[in-house]
Amino acid sequence: MRCGETLTLSGMVASIGSVGDAFDNALAETTIGLYKTEAVREDSPFRRGPLHRLADVELLTAEWVHWYNTDRLMHRLGRIPPVDHEAVHYATNTALSGAAHQ
Repeated sequence: MRCGETLTLSGMVASIGSVGDAFDNALAETTIGLYKTEAVREDSPFRRGPLHRLADVELLTAEWVHWYNTDRLMHRLGRIPPVDHEAVHYATNTALSGAAHQ
């Protein structure tokens, strides 16, 4: 509540969710935690050496995001990568849609 009151008193408006609701950030915080654990730590397979420049971090981040969105095994998808699940989804829905329109 204090956060919401402070925003109001300062003339600011929250940009996401309800005012003063810390639970809005839960998904973002979880993803950032995964990123730090899986990509940034020194023994990460995404690292090719020390991170001296911003470009090093950008390349590392781009590679991790690509892996996260396409190749990681997701438990709730039956331990298959998201890209494979998406292909099955569209193939199934296209077949069902085509049959429904005949």
